[in-house]
Amino acid sequence: MKRLKYLLVYILPISVYFSFNTYGLMTFFPFMLFFGILPLFELFVKPNSSNFDKETAVYEKNNPVYDWILFFAVPVQISMLVYFLFIINETSFGTLDYFGKISSMGLMCGVLGINIGHELGHRSNRKQQFLGEILLLTSLNTHFLPYHNGGHHRDVATPNDAATAKKNQLLFVFWITSHFGSYVKAWSLENKLMKKQRRFFLTLNNRMVIYTIANILLLFCIFHFFNLSVLIAFIIAASLGILLLETVNYIEHYGLLRKKTVNGKYERVSHIHSWNSDHPIGRLLLFNLSRHSDHHHNAGIKYPILKSLPQSPQMPTGYPGMMVLAIIQPIWFFIMNNKLEKEILKN
Repeated sequence: MKRLKYLLVYILPISVYFSFNTYGLMTFFPFMLFFGILPLFELFVKPNSSNFDKETAVYEKNNPVYDWILFFAVPVQISMLVYFLFIINETSFGTLDYFGKISSMGLMCGVLGINIGHELGHRSNRKQQFLGEILLLTSLNTHFLPYHNGGHHRDVATPNDAATAKKNQLLFVFWITSHFGSYVKAWSLENKLMKKQRRFFLTLNNRMVIYTIANILLLFCIFHFFNLSVLIAFIIAASLGILLLETVNYIEHYGLLRKKTVNGKYERVSHIHSWNSDHPIGRLLLFNLSRHSDHHHNAGIKYPILKSLPQSPQMPTGYPGMMVLAIIQPIWFFIMNNKLEKEILKN
């Protein structure tokens, strides 16, 4: 039963289904739940920093239950997206219901689409990577994988990383620099790979070419089988999912920087270069993403066995609450800059 606790994330599609079939303010219920009720509840739940012992970690790493919980997200996400397209087609353009249902689908795009796509995108198994690509496609964020795996994990906590927020950087500025910077760098990484393989960059061996075609086909199909209003609704929902991702990126590495060694290179990525959170609700909803320090220490570690270590910088609450805090920028800077200064002095 302890493995099934990660099924908690599937309260999201249940709440989104409710949103799709209700009216008025209650169409925003998933947002109220994930960024109101759950963060408030998490303030009263103590962080849990316990880890598996070595023997248990080896056993749990290969337990298929954890993988099937992820795989289940693919049919759920696709089904909810198709359902959304039909529902939004019957919803009056520009109404409260219209934007409420879009916000609910946007939450699906961010949590199931991008977050689980991220987890599967780190797998060495090509079939599992492909499932991750499908999930990312539902959020129009397929470029995430080439840059995240090939650039972000290499350059994290340095000025070279588009997805590392600088101290005092405004969130809405980071949204722009991170998303579009990552997109440009994803093309650069794939083009360099094609050059190394002595291939022309506009080839189907270039993942960014394939991803671009897939994104265009998806948008064309939505416009063809529905209409412009539905297409706009989907683009807004996907964009909202991307903004959720970039807000998570913002809180994960805010202000943390790796030092340069005597030879001018940056020190190796360690557990001190990512903000960590052991708050249980955020951990379960995002498949231990908040144990981000260990994820960057070894990106190949599967989500259930990510560890919490005392040297990791600790966030004051879980990811849902931290995302709300990041929106309220003056309070964010007051709290996180103080914590950042303490971390700099400590290390």
